[in-house]
Amino acid sequence: MSNALAIAGVTAVLEYYLGNVYTGLSSYFGGTPTISALAPDIVQNAIGTGATLQNQVNLFLHQVSDNPAWRNVGQPRLAADGSTQLKNPPLALDLHYLLTAYGSNDWQAEALLGYALLMLHENPVMTRQDIRNAFAALPGADSGNPLSSYLSTSGLADQIEMIKITPSTMGREEMAWIWTALKADYRPTYAFQVSVVLMQQPANVSLAFPVLHRHIKAQAITPAQILTVDLAHGQVSAAPGDTVQVTGEFLAGASQVLLINARLAVQQPANITPIDNNNLSFVVPNNVPAGIYTLAVLFNDASGNTLQSTGTLPFAVAPVYQSTTSVVQTGTSTQVTVTFSPNMVVSQSATLTLNGQSASAGPVDASTNSLQFDFTPALASGSYLARLTVDGAPSIVDVNWNVHPPVFTGPMVTI
Repeated sequence: MSNALAIAGVTAVLEYYLGNVYTGLSSYFGGTPTISALAPDIVQNAIGTGATLQNQVNLFLHQVSDNPAWRNVGQPRLAADGSTQLKNPPLALDLHYLLTAYGSNDWQAEALLGYALLMLHENPVMTRQDIRNAFAALPGADSGNPLSSYLSTSGLADQIEMIKITPSTMGREEMAWIWTALKADYRPTYAFQVSVVLMQQPANVSLAFPVLHRHIKAQAITPAQILTVDLAHGQVSAAPGDTVQVTGEFLAGASQVLLINARLAVQQPANITPIDNNNLSFVVPNNVPAGIYTLAVLFNDASGNTLQSTGTLPFAVAPVYQSTTSVVQTGTSTQVTVTFSPNMVVSQSATLTLNGQSASAGPVDASTNSLQFDFTPALASGSYLARLTVDGAPSIVDVNWNVHPPVFTGPMVTI
């Protein structure tokens, strides 16, 4: 792959070989034509008008676009922890150029353009050796540009794809629009495209160990699936220690429930209690942080190897609201400090809701079981139903189901 100098390298190689085209043609043009790679308005200001006109061929990169063929090749990949890079795909680009000829006399612009176009036509592919030769000659050919000594490190000659030159179809309206945007007078111009430039920054990626032994075993299985996760009294989350029932199909023989939180890099198994072919239950482990998980049922063999896994369903592990340790009224705000379990871990955030008003805290930078929440403006005196939400998982509230309608009974915070 090429590095960040690849775009400049393509322009430099094209400019170098355009300069070689006019070698020995000084008598045709009254001197050696100038080859440049500048914006057309800069060229126009430099060459002037009338007697100061000179013969010049200018190469201008007017657009860079994604290469459609490479666009979906090698998508970025991260490990389940969301930070370890597994794959570093290349940036595949097409370069769009304008080749413009400036002549100081009749027919000279046309002749300059003709020689340049014939060179591009006869060399539609930049060979690897041509690129290396151009890079080797650049420091001497353009000694005033310090970048010329570094372009050979671009990796352009060694990238997977060869550099190809193709004409671009550009109508009169599009050409006129471009020259208007460039704020320069139109001159004979040829549009072409160079592709594909593959740029990739060297980076440390995680590489798995090679497979030393493959053990493949075919075993007839019934396609188990899970359909619902049933929580007590219609709650939307389950606290550590709660029993949860899972319904599905062909669940007989299941071994474990697996709770996965990719962001926190948590994969926590839990033992199950079989009920029947379509139902099982498990107890939410005490050592998992609160948050949103995915739940799957595993079927393992005697050695603990997973033979089958069901699909996944979302599952919320709730924080447990333990106590309100302090309530401080400052006049403009109310500061409420609460304790909870399990501990929040690094990067988790929390929200405390008192009746319908919420205040946020976090993300935390260390494990903790206590947070202060600032409510602005200050809360009025009274009793408030407290709900703590950690990473989208709300705490469980107590309800008196023996009255009609049911009544929330806690946890309550008194202001």
